[in-house]
Amino acid sequence: MEKSSIDWYSMSDKGVLNLLGQFIQETRLQQNKTQQQVADSAGINRSTVSQIEKGNGGTLLSFLQILRVLEQLPVLQSFETEQKISPLQIAKLEQQKRQRARNNDNPNHITKVNW
Repeated sequence: MEKSSIDWYSMSDKGVLNLLGQFIQETRLQQNKTQQQVADSAGINRSTVSQIEKGNGGTLLSFLQILRVLEQLPVLQSFETEQKISPLQIAKLEQQKRQRARNNDNPNHITKVNW
């Protein structure tokens, strides 16, 4: 699939499904795998692979299984989120850090023992 600037928002849902199906089909053909081979490896029906390649939908689970078989899961990296800490949270964490250490070697320090 060629890299281009696609206006995803102007595409219909069917158009997006067609584009995803083309990606699956082109990747499968580049790897010289049949629909049946992909289906068997993914644990799904061949007709499911065919329907997804035609842009006729399918489940997200089936799509992920196909991506895994085709070793294309890295295309999902754009979904990866990074937890960010706000500057206020950082300041609060800094305030909570220990500022001093207590010296327990003080001879005047009496430790209470409960018998």
